[in-house]
Amino acid sequence: MKKPASPPLPAGKQLVMIVDDEPDMLHMLKLVVARECDCEVILASTGRMALKELEHCRPDVVVTDIKMPDLDGLLLLKKITELDKTISVIIMTGYGTIEMAVQALKDGAYDFLQKPFDKDHIVRVIRYCLERTRLLRDNRQLQEKLDDLVLPQGFVGQSPALRKVLDLIARVADTDATVLIRGESGTGKELAARALHELSNRRQQRMITVNCPALPEQILESELFGYCKGAFTGATQDKKGLFLAADQSTILLDEIADIPVAVQTKLLRVLQEKEIQPLGQNNTIKVEARVVASTNQDLEARILAGEFRADLFYRLNVVTVKMPPLRDMREDMPLLVHHFLERYKRQHGRPDLVIAPEALQFLYQQEWPGNVRELQHTIKRAVLLAPGNTVSVSDVCVADEKADRLRCPQDQLQQLCNLSYNEAKAEVVQRFSIAYLGQLLSRHQGNVTAAAKQCGLERQAFQRLMRRHGVLSTDFKHRKKTGRSGQNGG
Repeated sequence: MKKPASPPLPAGKQLVMIVDDEPDMLHMLKLVVARECDCEVILASTGRMALKELEHCRPDVVVTDIKMPDLDGLLLLKKITELDKTISVIIMTGYGTIEMAVQALKDGAYDFLQKPFDKDHIVRVIRYCLERTRLLRDNRQLQEKLDDLVLPQGFVGQSPALRKVLDLIARVADTDATVLIRGESGTGKELAARALHELSNRRQQRMITVNCPALPEQILESELFGYCKGAFTGATQDKKGLFLAADQSTILLDEIADIPVAVQTKLLRVLQEKEIQPLGQNNTIKVEARVVASTNQDLEARILAGEFRADLFYRLNVVTVKMPPLRDMREDMPLLVHHFLERYKRQHGRPDLVIAPEALQFLYQQEWPGNVRELQHTIKRAVLLAPGNTVSVSDVCVADEKADRLRCPQDQLQQLCNLSYNEAKAEVVQRFSIAYLGQLLSRHQGNVTAAAKQCGLERQAFQRLMRRHGVLSTDFKHRKKTGRSGQNGG
């Protein structure tokens, strides 16, 4: 028998089917469920009648008695599960045993209730089952969409906020316009840059990426513009700079706000004149590189502070692409979760792993200050550490207080021992770093400069650590204003 296509999501009220050979029980449950659960209710007095109804409709929940004359509830449960695993089934019985309840749950029943039962309790169970089925069907349809989804360069989602960004990228990709990509940490700024490059007529050439904060001023200048032999001590041969390597291609200046002012001046010349001057050379060299810059910082504030040149900002800000935070595209959450889940299931050899609807709902309700990158790391950690074949809420739960991640109780230590030494060490280091950075920023109310000074790091090195571990200074400034912790200040 051919498996029916996935049913459409219910346009109106959800549907509950009640199956029982006792007419009084049928009608009593219909009155209670229809009134308390705000759903449509259909009745079946036998198991075979229920199967006949299932040929024409797909209820969200089936509440069935076990003992019926033609087809008992356990066999009906098996047939429902074969037909559509998203239907939540509740088994009722007046003479149940523990063995019978265990078997029903093993066969896929959501709950097992003994008659007589409390009406309020069955209403609560049915409400929960209605929500469970809705999530499962949403997930199934989203997975089907994900299989057919064609988006540029690793983007996953269909939210209006993401579609707006992708439309802008598509319109400016095949031009020479300089693009400034702005957005919080973890929103996919580098993905946007790669999409701009891959959709342009420069895609045959390799895109050059420069991690600006990672290089000290003297090294950054020589890396960008190159140098001649003898230009400085240690320059034993000519070196071609990254701008020259990006000729006829695209160069991404990642975290442009951290470029020293002296280098900003020379960068401005490249944008204005389309030429570079290697260190130690008097002549200039023409380059035809498309410049894309990214930042998660407030450039206007840095201009007012004298830390960023206004004329460079205007040269960079020809077209601005603003990457939306994850909280502004929550409708993409299930797609992203499934995307990362499938990736890490394959990567870590866990093909049977699934995510519980409750875990998905929990993820949907979080604020995600680290955005898509934080969600990605959460799913990866869950795939690595989930003890069974279902990712539960406890597997994806991240404490509101980042300092809690530093603690390593016995159960967590046992989970870490399931990893290789290097993976476990990396996990512990990440917890420590998040807690340490958070404590410093909390102490200085989000002032990065003061926090970096206290711990003996350069400001840029401290910022690199923050980006690596998804820690945002705005979280701690927000705490000072509101007295709450663990929320993103926007």
